[in-house]
Amino acid sequence: MKPGNEHPLQSTYWEEFRSKRQPVSRVNGTLVVWTKVAYTPWSFGYVPMGPLPTSEDVEMLAVLGREKNAIGIRIEPNVKQPESLTPQFSVLNKSLRLGRNLFKKKTIILDLTKSEEDILKGMHPKGRYNIKVAEKHGVVVRSSQRGEDFEKFLDLMFGGTAKRQKIYAHGKNYHRQLWESLKNKMAYLFVAEYEGEIITADLIFKHGEGIYYAYGASALEHKEVMAPTLLLWEIAKWGKTQKCKFFDLWGAEDGKGFSRFKEQFGGEIVELVGSYDLPINSWLYTLFRVVEEIRWKILRIIK
Repeated sequence: MKPGNEHPLQSTYWEEFRSKRQPVSRVNGTLVVWTKVAYTPWSFGYVPMGPLPTSEDVEMLAVLGREKNAIGIRIEPNVKQPESLTPQFSVLNKSLRLGRNLFKKKTIILDLTKSEEDILKGMHPKGRYNIKVAEKHGVVVRSSQRGEDFEKFLDLMFGGTAKRQKIYAHGKNYHRQLWESLKNKMAYLFVAEYEGEIITADLIFKHGEGIYYAYGASALEHKEVMAPTLLLWEIAKWGKTQKCKFFDLWGAEDGKGFSRFKEQFGGEIVELVGSYDLPINSWLYTLFRVVEEIRWKILRIIK
């Protein structure tokens, strides 16, 4: 990823938001979020999109985990997969266990230091075509801080996108609290209107040198006007006006529709090191992973 550039999920803004919902800690400056395991006295820690931990960090996390009565701690670094294993990464691979990825292991990074013309040239021809289609249909893009627009975004997410893509999304109240905590600080809402109606909306995080495609939602209708492509392009242009150097489209998976949508912008596909677990209570951790796998299999069936 971008060396030295803190991910939004490690920011003080994100810490402030999450602390309203659950306990949080810092270990050597890295944010840890704690979730209580339902109906038990145990908890499970999560380090979202942080740096690659050192052996010292892992030892400190283990001490904190025991203090927090934790089963384990999941670590998901915002670090690009090295072409060859570094000594530090080799050591960590031996001391940690592979965990379930909460975020997609791959992402797509769009270089905003390039000119608009060069970004367009680097796009897939279909992407450039879809932008022109949306413009021809009169799709209008704007930023918004209106509560009613955010509620429309939630309606689109839970009424269309989540069902269509089988996404396991947080509930509406979670997103409302996120918006109230982070708007005008790190979170920005952009909407695309067609014939006066919002049919696409994206929630963007702006932090450090980058902007991040946090959430997107679209209506099931009016797909032919290609509003999502124009909306993301206008957001990229906005990012350039904010002097941001990159646009992290945040998540890609081979063969998936949402990935094909992002790939049309011609960014760099980046693979991260993945998810790793630090067991604190070995027996309970083994049981936790079995239950976790069963839970996800059931969710996939009922979704």
